Amino acid sequence: MTRKKPADLRSARWFAPDDLRSMGHRSRAMQMGLDRADWDGKPVIAVINTWSDLSPCHHHLRDRAEQVKRGVWQAGGMPVEMPVHSFSEQFLKPTSMLYRNMGALEAEETLRAHPIDGAVLLGGCDKSTPALVMGAVSMGLPFIFLPAGAMLRGNYAGEKLGSGTDVWKYWDERRAGTISKEQWDGVQGGIARSYGTCMTMGTASTMMSIAEAWGLTLPGASAIPAPDAGHKRMAAACGRRIVEMVWEDLTPGKVMTRASTRNAVTVAMATGCSTNAIIHLIAMARRAGIPLTLDDLDAIGRTTPVIANIRPSGKDYLMEDFFYAGGLPALMKELSDKLDLGVLTVSGRTLGENIASAVNYNPDVIRTLDNPVYHEGSLAVLKGNLAPDGAVIKPAAMDPRFQVHAGPAIVADSYPELKTIITDPDYPMTPDHVLILRNAGPQGGPGMPEWGMIPMPQALLNQGHRDMVRLSDARMSGTSYGACVLHVAPEAFVGGPLALVETGDIIELDVPNRSLNLRVPEAELARRRAAWTPPAPRYARGYGWMFSRHIEQADKGCDFDFLGSEFGAPVREPDIF
Repeated sequence: MTRKKPADLRSARWFAPDDLRSMGHRSRAMQMGLDRADWDGKPVIAVINTWSDLSPCHHHLRDRAEQVKRGVWQAGGMPVEMPVHSFSEQFLKPTSMLYRNMGALEAEETLRAHPIDGAVLLGGCDKSTPALVMGAVSMGLPFIFLPAGAMLRGNYAGEKLGSGTDVWKYWDERRAGTISKEQWDGVQGGIARSYGTCMTMGTASTMMSIAEAWGLTLPGASAIPAPDAGHKRMAAACGRRIVEMVWEDLTPGKVMTRASTRNAVTVAMATGCSTNAIIHLIAMARRAGIPLTLDDLDAIGRTTPVIANIRPSGKDYLMEDFFYAGGLPALMKELSDKLDLGVLTVSGRTLGENIASAVNYNPDVIRTLDNPVYHEGSLAVLKGNLAPDGAVIKPAAMDPRFQVHAGPAIVADSYPELKTIITDPDYPMTPDHVLILRNAGPQGGPGMPEWGMIPMPQALLNQGHRDMVRLSDARMSGTSYGACVLHVAPEAFVGGPLALVETGDIIELDVPNRSLNLRVPEAELARRRAAWTPPAPRYARGYGWMFSRHIEQADKGCDFDFLGSEFGAPVREPDIF
């Protein structure tokens, strides 16, 4: 492998020339207390940090950035910490998904506009992983992703609690009157015991696992609990390794290939991944110039069983247990016959070399292929006249009796309207009904909020029911469960078939045959289509205005149309100096 020379460093364009412009760069670096010895002939490494006082999942990343810097200095580089959008899943309204692409654009342009040779990306909470990867891939510099890590297991009254998953479970029981206010408050205080992301296999753990399976993290990084001392050591290791990656010119195009993308999808399915993974996988792959479709994802899912026994698809364990069992290297070792082990990773070694010494310490947490949690992958893609461009469901986390189902629709055009239905104890419905929320997609939400985990209606909870078919063009939290059909595309807000459904129409769901249909004659649908009136735009100005005009549908990954790799090459850098 030909190694770069100091003169080849991108940052040298800023610091090396003996001219007026570079004198200004050097003098301003010295203004901050730096000296020529800090930058001369050394890679400048961006530590891209999503820390925020309103991001509990990333609350430790200010410290981890210091550990990354320590590693960069140790390896002979110069670290510079640079903040980007924090993606606080809990506090950001209307939804963090509205801002994923903004974060991707910010990461890309931050790297492009500064004297940066390589980057360590610090993130983990849901949208931060895809946003950072999308931006860094589009920029094309060597990078390593450092996962924030999951929080510790929750605990209340001697029971392990899983963030999100047990919130939904106990909220249903609270509404049904089977637990007290005191118990509910106990769950509230015990379910989030440390900094770090959700410790179920929600979207955060899913996306961190996908990053590792894609070869974008150092081995074992995705499952280390956030408070574990090993997480600090991993941060420093990332700092050391990225310096070497710059000298090796190990760019993302050498890691994110068709083969490694297939690995990432396969591992996602085997982990019992979040439904959100589909949107982010497609968007990330397309940024790397790799065509990935819903059909590709479904095909891999049909032949990849769920072997991670982690809530919500699994029944017993959480991410801390997964880490003690051997983490993702152990899972990939069990899955090795379905993976391309020859792909290159950011470690500089192949995937096969990375997992050669992995051990599965608990075969109940990480199952073998002949003893899976679920016989197929985590997700299934549905198509039909109600979702011509696709919809998504998580069969492993639903009541099996609803996998083949037909029932009458109850339609809500907005979340307030839905709330009226689900809080009415006397609303006329049965568990055979299909509860629909529409106008909650990429444009309609706006931003495709996690409203697809429609709470069980009070009327059915009072009768002892805990699942029913629920359908929307929204997303749901990766910590959620139930017979929820999501991501219906095209969305209702832009005139997709979901906009034409009326209360009482029969909805037909067939998960084994991957179909989702509306049992209404085509002539009647044509009449309704002609009478449909587009809703008023959600935004009249600003970022929301731009978002609404350029956001793609769920089956395309919800990226901006002008940021895809096929849109055009970035600015040729020598021209900007």
